[in-house]
Amino acid sequence: MNRISIDIEKWQIKPHDLWDNQWLLLTSGDFSSGEFNCMTVGWGSFGTMWNKPFAMVVVRPQRYTYQFMEKYPDFSLCAFQGEDQPALSLLGKKSGRDGNKIKLAGLTPIASSQIQAPIFQEAILAIECKKTYWHDFNPQHFLAGEIHSKYPLKDYHRVYFGEILTINATEAFNG
Repeated sequence: MNRISIDIEKWQIKPHDLWDNQWLLLTSGDFSSGEFNCMTVGWGSFGTMWNKPFAMVVVRPQRYTYQFMEKYPDFSLCAFQGEDQPALSLLGKKSGRDGNKIKLAGLTPIASSQIQAPIFQEAILAIECKKTYWHDFNPQHFLAGEIHSKYPLKDYHRVYFGEILTINATEAFNG
């Protein structure tokens, strides 16, 4: 994929569409050692926190990716073209505990430019982040009643904030 480096000030996205319809692939671990895992995510945000650009992701504790998010200092988020939606669906449903789901999905992990976690050759958008904060959801703080229905197993997400270090994407994301 032909990606270019995009300055955060020129980065153009439709955030709700990206998270809710297109999805992102969250990856954490160490590419050089081969110890990493990924999962499809549809909940998160981008913005500014502590005067830095950030990505916020959430991971439930039973997900295999959770142990990588806990162990490693960084993560990547990658977006793909529509034809890769079946691969993202597979990566969101299958666990890396049970085998090499990345190979099964037909995606190619490659080294990132600034972090340990890989990005993917096929990605049209690759965001590299350094973790800066985490917090566990507390159901006593849910102000909208319907949020409780998202947690029938009481398996509340851990929230991770990551400072965006670099963005590489196709020209379509450059404003």
